[in-house]
Amino acid sequence: MIEQREVLRTIDMIARQKLDVRTITMGISLFDCISDDYQRCRDNVRAKIERCAKNLVPVGEAIENEFGIPIVNKRISVTPISLITQSCGHPEAFAAALDNAARAVGVNFIGGYSAYVQKGMTPQEEAFLSSIPQALSETEIVCSSVNVATTRAGINMNAVRKMGHVVVDTAQATAEHDGIGASKLVVFANAVEDNPFMAGALHGIGEGECVINVGVSGPGVVCAAIEEHPDADLGEIAEIIKRTAFNITRVGQLVAQEASARLNVPFGIIDLSLAPTPAVGDSVARILEEMGLATCGAPGSTAALALLNDAVKKGGIMASSHVGGLSGAFIPVSEDAGMIEAVHSGVLTLAKLEAMTCVCSVGLDMIALPGDTPPDIISAIIADEMAIGMVNSKTTAVRVIPAPGKKVGDTVDFGGLLGHAPVMPYTDSSPKRFVDRGGRIPAPLHSQRN
Repeated sequence: MIEQREVLRTIDMIARQKLDVRTITMGISLFDCISDDYQRCRDNVRAKIERCAKNLVPVGEAIENEFGIPIVNKRISVTPISLITQSCGHPEAFAAALDNAARAVGVNFIGGYSAYVQKGMTPQEEAFLSSIPQALSETEIVCSSVNVATTRAGINMNAVRKMGHVVVDTAQATAEHDGIGASKLVVFANAVEDNPFMAGALHGIGEGECVINVGVSGPGVVCAAIEEHPDADLGEIAEIIKRTAFNITRVGQLVAQEASARLNVPFGIIDLSLAPTPAVGDSVARILEEMGLATCGAPGSTAALALLNDAVKKGGIMASSHVGGLSGAFIPVSEDAGMIEAVHSGVLTLAKLEAMTCVCSVGLDMIALPGDTPPDIISAIIADEMAIGMVNSKTTAVRVIPAPGKKVGDTVDFGGLLGHAPVMPYTDSSPKRFVDRGGRIPAPLHSQRN
């Protein structure tokens, strides 16, 4: 039972420290929409989304107004479309159906234009991957994800090689908007089935008919809590973060329970990820600097981020029995004012970001690269990040944007929560021969747990 006093405790967090519920995401199963006639299947998909989610936005707004808790986004995730189109093809037609259905019910984004190809690809799945650039360039709020590796299966390097080209082609297809299409595309290792955050949200095959997942966020709250204890040692800092994460998660639990009851849809999980925004005071980088780093990216950054990620998870798990999704700290460059500043100063590099992804909740996120970055470089960056996820049995991801016409030192502005990103340099020693070998990188020894 969540008491009113717990809501009152959050007032200062909301008013001064930018606490918000980042998203209420409704997951919808589309398996009953399958048909070998792609037009019938597409129409079934659109009709079901509109039927299930018709009240999602009004209910979210009502909860927001009643409790005074900002709910930034209302979103939908669906069964991976590559599964739904196996027998009928024409996946790009489903991207338009998703976009139209999502607009009809008024949500901000819809995720699930997705595929799982960590061990191999059917011809239909390979065609699906090829459809992604068109799908994301012809829609505005559809998001796509592709899982190319797991700890159990290893890394599908054929899919990794393919995704390097897909990322470049998606950016080129949206060149008039600085390659924004690539900002809606993420490549995963160990993707989870209940992630409410975009661009990687999808409704996994182990999920039920319909579910409500809530993502909360509060980097500013955590930073303010640490700021109040300037002389605390790192063990004490961990305890402070745990207590703060507990309070943040309880807010999400309240919203999730209310949304579930009012929509008559089962409650799934709370994802308590610290998801930053470009707004001042809403930065994960600032938390690390408040711990004592001069600049995010300086030596010590990986250790500080590990402390933060662990403490957030521990505090959240004590607050809710249904913590899921990714739950930890995100480090998207374009969406974090402190990260942007650290890149401009030259302290935060692509190599340091990769090291930090070993201990954060996702991976290389919202990073702008020069527009002429070759596909094999993108593929190699993906492969490196997938290896981190595979070996460490964790979710990792790559969301990079090779911004057409931009070079190192330029800035790409995506607007809104996506923010703006300085174009970062990469090591241009060619990995093409390695990437072109294809095949599979075998799973690590510790995958054989049974």
